[in-house]
Amino acid sequence: MRKNKRKNEDHHVDESWLLPYSDLLTLLVALFIVLFAMSEIDVKKYEELSAFFQSEFSSGDKGIMEHPVPTPEIEPQEEEEENEEPEPSDGEKELLNLQELQRKIDNYIRENNLTASLETQLSGEGLMISIKNDISFDPGSSDVSEGGIEIAREISNLLYTDPPHQIVISGHTDDVPMNNARFGSNWELSVMRAVNFMSLILDNEQLDPARFSAKGYGEHQPVVANDSDANRARNRRVEVLILPNYDITPYVNEQ
Repeated sequence: MRKNKRKNEDHHVDESWLLPYSDLLTLLVALFIVLFAMSEIDVKKYEELSAFFQSEFSSGDKGIMEHPVPTPEIEPQEEEEENEEPEPSDGEKELLNLQELQRKIDNYIRENNLTASLETQLSGEGLMISIKNDISFDPGSSDVSEGGIEIAREISNLLYTDPPHQIVISGHTDDVPMNNARFGSNWELSVMRAVNFMSLILDNEQLDPARFSAKGYGEHQPVVANDSDANRARNRRVEVLILPNYDITPYVNEQ
């Protein structure tokens, strides 16, 4: 009987190694749970967590991990991509809108063979449509001719925009003195030509009259010197200025 008892004791297995193994498994499970719960990688928290497990794994006589776990270099998440283009400003958007409107007006001019009588110019002041008086008015008269009436109606359709713009219509003459039964000066003549041309444009019910104004400059704002018949013809004109809703000056200068 004593011999059998000694034999059983000889076959008893030492299970003391299970304790550190169990601790290791517990730490690994905790590690996976914490990593799973982290929605975003936080560098500081990662370093603290790494240091905690290094100290736990390397404690005691067994020394499970002899070398520290390297901390990965994680770049902070950028709020915006470096190559993402900034949103265009209101001025840039307004410039694009006026450029598109200019293309439509230029197409109308080409399709109707009016390049000798109408032209457009885009500047920081706005989009200008220039109409020669020779196609719109008889000499010394403020009454719009048949050709001018047709042009005014076509332009009125092009002036409807969303959002709407302020429109300034101005009359200009050459330097030949004006003194007839109706007008005592070029100034008076230029004002009435601007008003009459504006009235035709405003026959379009889509346009808001509150956004329109008329001016007369007489001979005081020539585009060229009044030193020839051809130049005087260029100075006799009506201008339709479409004012921008936002400042476009910085962006026009970049073009």
